[in-house]
Amino acid sequence: MSLAYAECPLDVRESLAAQYFIDAIRDEDTQHSTRLMDAKDLKSSLAYSMKYEAARTVSKTSRHVRSIETEDHMSRERDDKFEFFFNRLEKLLISSVAGKKNTPRRNSNVTCWKCNKKGHVQRECQAITSNQEN
Repeated sequence: MSLAYAECPLDVRESLAAQYFIDAIRDEDTQHSTRLMDAKDLKSSLAYSMKYEAARTVSKTSRHVRSIETEDHMSRERDDKFEFFFNRLEKLLISSVAGKKNTPRRNSNVTCWKCNKKGHVQRECQAITSNQEN
């Protein structure tokens, strides 16, 4: 817009940019609504058209949604089973994490930087722990 209409004042260029933007909107309802808003600049035209389109999309989807509450014996049973398995999984996960913390990793390819022996890393080195205890 600045190059095409260099001789026009800034407010005229902004108004032209807003009009070109509105003309380029494909959806007729959004285009018509944005045109009726009578925005003077591109930024407010864009913001309004995006709000309008978002509100229209939400209105379309929420119109067909209905809330149904049912309570039967089978759903309670499924919920109880799910709760049981969820609790069981949580206990297994906790015990697995606790077990990993206590068991040192053994890898024959690694070398300790402290004692230069193979099979463990420095933080698991027995030489360090025995020196620190003394």
